[in-house]
Amino acid sequence: MVEKTREEALIEERLNRLEKLRERGVDGFGHRFISNINTKDISEKFSDIKEGERTKENVSFAGRIRSIRKHGKIIFCHLEDSFGRVQICVEENTVGKDLFDLFELLNVGDFLGVHGVIARTQRGEITIWADKFELLSKSLRPLPDEWFGLKDVEARYRQRYVDMIMNPSVREVFLKRSEIIKAMREYLEERGFVEVDTPILQPIYGGALAEPFTTFHNDLKRQMYLRIAPELYLKRAIVGGFEKVYEIGKNFRNEGIDAKHNPEFSSMELYWAYADYTDNMKLTEEMIAYIAKKVFGKTKIEYQGIEIDLTPPFTRITMHDAIKKYLGLDVQGKSLSQLKEMAHKIGAKIPEYADEGTIINELFGLVEPKIVQPTYVIDFPVEVSPLAKSKKHLPKITERFELYINAQEYANAYSEENDPISQRRKFEEQGKLRKGGDKETHPMDEDFIRALEYGLPPTSGLGVGLDRLIMLLTNSASIRDVIMFPVLKE
Repeated sequence: MVEKTREEALIEERLNRLEKLRERGVDGFGHRFISNINTKDISEKFSDIKEGERTKENVSFAGRIRSIRKHGKIIFCHLEDSFGRVQICVEENTVGKDLFDLFELLNVGDFLGVHGVIARTQRGEITIWADKFELLSKSLRPLPDEWFGLKDVEARYRQRYVDMIMNPSVREVFLKRSEIIKAMREYLEERGFVEVDTPILQPIYGGALAEPFTTFHNDLKRQMYLRIAPELYLKRAIVGGFEKVYEIGKNFRNEGIDAKHNPEFSSMELYWAYADYTDNMKLTEEMIAYIAKKVFGKTKIEYQGIEIDLTPPFTRITMHDAIKKYLGLDVQGKSLSQLKEMAHKIGAKIPEYADEGTIINELFGLVEPKIVQPTYVIDFPVEVSPLAKSKKHLPKITERFELYINAQEYANAYSEENDPISQRRKFEEQGKLRKGGDKETHPMDEDFIRALEYGLPPTSGLGVGLDRLIMLLTNSASIRDVIMFPVLKE
């Protein structure tokens, strides 16, 4: 006979209690219960009551049992809701023997609904003195602290529901996430931006350089893609007459999983007619400072032991100057062979199909870890910016920036290419790179070219990685700490 594990034994014991509850006519999985108060309200409204005082105000409260202590004919337990915990007192003389005895069949983890009055015990703890209670849901599986403790990091991510039960700080991160996104919406809408929805399932993916997830539509009998970015549809909205649009939503990229990357991630993208990338630099730094101030009350924060100052204005440096400053290499005006030689000397890995712009971008990849305080890296090569507008008199350089903080990219923006002839040529150049083996090139999108032919006003777009921004503001080390249910390796 195989011996039961500690967990299996505890589950069996709870199932036995469920059966005994049913024998007494008690449904282990109840129905609707109306609470008229939560722990936050209790702590604020009844903070002034004195020790030993009992109010006359009847309350209804629901929560999960987190502790049970029995002292003869009186039971104390703590119930937890989304704001915190409150003590409950159940006396046999008040609720009656039958109901009081029912508590013997309850466990930590069960959900309970309680009716009673607020009091403060002689020990000074605010307590709901119950006159009746009802079981709302029986917990059949014991919480981790009862048998082994949820300590393994991977287990915490896989069983996030348990992680959030056991660690209030984890729930707090997701509450802050909600507040951050709300503050972002407030900032944008106060400045006239309109939130729109664009397709997630797309016939042609685009708007970034990334490998997509593919799927198949049975009725249409065609391959389709999960979007890698909402960009091309948002620019179609500008063509259609909107002047300020934004979207907060999910993107999907078929890439590796690590502390900074999740295949499914959230972003905010906006498009602003008649503006350029310098306008979006100002907007980005002001928006991030606004969010930090609104949600956390400050613009100087700590991230993983490093103080980060989010006070505008942020530093600006061109990609060429950043490479020169941090690597000591002058890439300005260099030929393809010269750039390859530079890359070879410092050990940079350059793909066979690389052109001048790709090599410069790869060299910049060695600079990223050296940038700590908020910095706009501006003026990217045209080869790695197929949707960006080139600078006047500098066709090989685009009006583009990326925001870096503590060696991570947080935002990407540019003045949009609005010349359909130039845009077609850039897509065709991307096609050549694809034939050379680059899977992360931008495909040709004839309908997008058609939209540009109707006229796109001078426009600037901005994309912000929401998960990374939330990581920064909540001092979270991994992207998996700010995505409630992240994708994980088997």
